[in-house]
Amino acid sequence: MSSEFSEALEGTAPVAAHAPSTESFWSGVREALRGSRRDYTEGPIGRAILVLAVPMVLEMVMESVFAVCDVFFVSRLGADAVATVGLTESMLTIIYALAMGLAIGATAMVARRTGERDTDGAARAAVQAIVLGALIALVLGVSGVIAAPHLLGIMGASPSVLATGTTYARIMYGGNATIVLLFLVNAIFRGAGDAAIAMRVLWLANAINIALGPCLIFGLGPFPALGVKGAAIATNIGRGTGALFALSRLLGGRSSRISIARRHIRVEPAAMWRLIRLSASGTLQTLIGTASWIGLIRILSSFGSGVLAGYTIGIRVIIFALLPSWGLSNAGATMVGQALGARKPERAEQAVWVAGFYNMCFLGVVGLLFVLLARPIANIFTTDPAVVPNAVDALRIISLGFLFYAYGMVIAAAFNGAGDTMTPTILNVVVFWLWEIPLAFVLSKTLDFGPRGVYLAVTVAFSTLALLSAGLFKRGRWKTRKV
Repeated sequence: MSSEFSEALEGTAPVAAHAPSTESFWSGVREALRGSRRDYTEGPIGRAILVLAVPMVLEMVMESVFAVCDVFFVSRLGADAVATVGLTESMLTIIYALAMGLAIGATAMVARRTGERDTDGAARAAVQAIVLGALIALVLGVSGVIAAPHLLGIMGASPSVLATGTTYARIMYGGNATIVLLFLVNAIFRGAGDAAIAMRVLWLANAINIALGPCLIFGLGPFPALGVKGAAIATNIGRGTGALFALSRLLGGRSSRISIARRHIRVEPAAMWRLIRLSASGTLQTLIGTASWIGLIRILSSFGSGVLAGYTIGIRVIIFALLPSWGLSNAGATMVGQALGARKPERAEQAVWVAGFYNMCFLGVVGLLFVLLARPIANIFTTDPAVVPNAVDALRIISLGFLFYAYGMVIAAAFNGAGDTMTPTILNVVVFWLWEIPLAFVLSKTLDFGPRGVYLAVTVAFSTLALLSAGLFKRGRWKTRKV
């Protein structure tokens, strides 16, 4: 590696860093897992990224394992059950978008206050985020329970999928508060730099999911066999337990970086408005991006349950790879927010390129494995000849864009960490709605590529997004955003 890379690792050069030495790497891992008290606005950038990223990556690894395990167990119930999960998850993307939007606003505000050494301000921002999230979850939960069968019908569910999946969808939509609060409180911890707690919360939640899921799906031991709705119940129990544990750490003063005391528990209109402003554009940004998957699902559903089931398996495996990468992206966002709070914009920019380099190395390896081993991976989940070829195509084609997406993920998170949520929002509109969905329709229907046309459109769109994001990031306007 070049000397410039080595200098960046020690914080002396404004370019990306290579991985630390073996000894330095493992000492950083130990520090990260214990829960570091490091000041992320000072010292070597490579080391800071490592210490922040390790628990964030492990947090997301557990989420990835759950996503794959969940579809592994449900796939034993047949194509209709897998299609039920796929259609429900496609509508849950709206709830995920709202939760992520709130998380973006909370992370930006908490990270900026932390960088400014304003611990009370960080705690007050956390309270506003939790109050707002709880209110939104209540409204969504009631609406989702009532509208579940209609939502599945809109997505093109067949009569057999409706019969199998209505109860599953109602449980998932009704329990959305577990998603919102889990995302939100963990985002608060990450913004404060207390990534180890966020990691433990998600490990607890998903360990319960993984252990309880097969018991309730298949009726193991004393548990009833509930089929696909058992997966929904297990998910809500696991996530709910994780959310309660996270709140107990936040309210109980057991975090070394942020703690909510009684004096912080009040609605503050000015802080609430700042959060709403950030979260609204953050939610719109995420909603535009994730809701585009609904358009893709709608196109794919016209090709039948076998294609839809194959896509669901393929995309769950891809999530297995991308969620750890979100951990690296979150580390970059925290570094950006805290560095800007400490009035060190150059450090913020360095952190983004370091995190992007790490992410490129990781996703490059994973993408190559997916291309080479797509069929054996698909066969782990199913041997159905109507499903496997579609899962293989999804894995191989979408993973071709991983190298571009590695940097795109980190840069988008950097904009958000800086409080510039509008730039990625506009990019998402242009790339996903004006480019990806029309391209998917043309390739799959007009040019008769079939489902492969949809997968190819995803690859092209994410590569386009990465290139546009990098160009705008270099202009540097995000450095002047007020949060």
